[in-house]
Amino acid sequence: MSRYRPPSPPKSAYITHEGAQTLLSELKYLWKEKRPAVTESVREAAAQGDRSENAEYIYGKKQLREIDRRVRYLEKRLEVCTVVDRLPADQSRVFFGAWVTIEDESGEQRTHRIVGPDELDHDPAYISIDSPVAKALLKKQEGDEAMIRLANSEKTYFIEAIEYRPISV
Repeated sequence: MSRYRPPSPPKSAYITHEGAQTLLSELKYLWKEKRPAVTESVREAAAQGDRSENAEYIYGKKQLREIDRRVRYLEKRLEVCTVVDRLPADQSRVFFGAWVTIEDESGEQRTHRIVGPDELDHDPAYISIDSPVAKALLKKQEGDEAMIRLANSEKTYFIEAIEYRPISV
C-alpha cells in the first residue's frame, strides 16, 4: 500500500483587510519577538556543553525550525494573496466578505461570513470561500435557496439576510 497522497487543490488567493493585518501581525511577532527569544535560549543551552543530550538545545532547535517554516509560509502566502478592501457594487448578492444569515428546513438560523481560507481560525462564524456552503451561496440574493450536496444527501438553505459591514482600512 502506498503512502502517496495527491496534492491538495490550491487555496483561493483572496483575503479580507482584517485577515491580512492579522497575518502581518503574526509574521511580525514571530520574526521580531519570538524568534530572537528562542535563539537566545538556544544560545544559552549550547553554552552548557554537550549538545547531543541537551533537551533544551534540541527542543529549541526544533522550535526554531517550526518558527522558520511558519515565517516562510506567511511570507509566501501574503505575496500571492489579493486583499479585498472594498465593498461590491451590488450588495444585494452574496460575494466575498458578506455576512449571510441562512435558515435550514427545520427553521434553525446561522450567520456566516465568507472569507479567505487563511482566516478561518479568527472567528467560528467564518467560512472559507472554497467551502461547499460558500460556493452554494455565492451570487445568490435574499430569499433564494441554496442546495448543498453532502456525502449521501442534499440540504437546502434559505438566504434570510445579506449584510456588508464597512471596511476599516
